[in-house]
Amino acid sequence: MIEINGIAHVVLRVSDWAKCRSFYEALLPFLGLKCVFDGKENIYYIGGRTALGVGPCDEEFSGQRFMQGCVGLHHICFRARNRRDVDSLYAFLKELDARIVHPPEEGPWAPGYYSVLFEDPAGIRLELNHVPGKGVFEEGVSFNPAQDYK
Repeated sequence: MIEINGIAHVVLRVSDWAKCRSFYEALLPFLGLKCVFDGKENIYYIGGRTALGVGPCDEEFSGQRFMQGCVGLHHICFRARNRRDVDSLYAFLKELDARIVHPPEEGPWAPGYYSVLFEDPAGIRLELNHVPGKGVFEEGVSFNPAQDYK
């Protein structure tokens, strides 16, 4: 057995590349990530032990939107250092005219869970949460999978 050291990166393929690119070029620096690659068809940001790449989907899928509940990705959740960061992102998302799925609210998944859930222009769901301490990574704290992820 090995013990992994986190997830190295996530790469998203999006429809409406122009809108999504602008969205991520605004969002990711706001989250403290730094652009380390800026190509015609890919952008790649790193920071906070996180890496995210974004690029256009194949031409045949360019008119489609992400479908919540299909096979594959459900959503990506970034972890905030405090609750104020969740509120700050919410205000920023309103400036971006992002689709807000739910404004900042408490959640049942872990003690003190606080998050905002939103979508990029292609409909991919993203979340920023704050959980005090180590959250479910702390020994003795359990995750509540009984709560739906819809």
